[in-house]
Amino acid sequence: MAKKILLLAGDFTEDYETMVPFQALLAVGYAVDAVCPGKKAGEAVRTAIHDFEGEQTYSEKRGHNFALNADFDAVKPEDYVGLVIPGGRAPEYLRLNKDLLKIVAHFFTNNKPVAAVCHGPQILVAADLVKGRSLTAYPAVGPEITAAGGNYVDIPADQAYTDGNLVTSPAWPGHPAWLNQFFKVLGARIEL
Repeated sequence: MAKKILLLAGDFTEDYETMVPFQALLAVGYAVDAVCPGKKAGEAVRTAIHDFEGEQTYSEKRGHNFALNADFDAVKPEDYVGLVIPGGRAPEYLRLNKDLLKIVAHFFTNNKPVAAVCHGPQILVAADLVKGRSLTAYPAVGPEITAAGGNYVDIPADQAYTDGNLVTSPAWPGHPAWLNQFFKVLGARIEL
């Protein structure tokens, strides 16, 4: 049986930050349960595409419908070896769900691998999990990390940062580095 990864999604999750890790983890042999509070397997979340086109912040366009394949209410965090938290706008409201925060805390309490990107660390801040940790995020999330007692690491968008079991990246251009570091923390072996 394949090892299982939990992926937290919500409406207007960032398209690439949701679909790319979902597909990449499947490609290397993990089972990935994509869930959203209040939704069941077979339902979908709408995604948003954030792009960097020269303005002072990212632009946002409507993305795809991303199909969920598991029920949030059935999640037992002890069944998973790792957690993926995409960015986009979803984390700003997902962080209000107390059950979701308890699930996320399980991964830290048990030192399981966690990958968060872009605005995903907003959920970690809300769960009070960044104090004393070094991590990165989309730059606009940096003040939240600092205010919560974390050490915000300012790196280019195409890079990633690992602190113990936590792998973070500022945005989707960092996917190669972010996924590479997450695979290492998971102990994944990829044969070429």
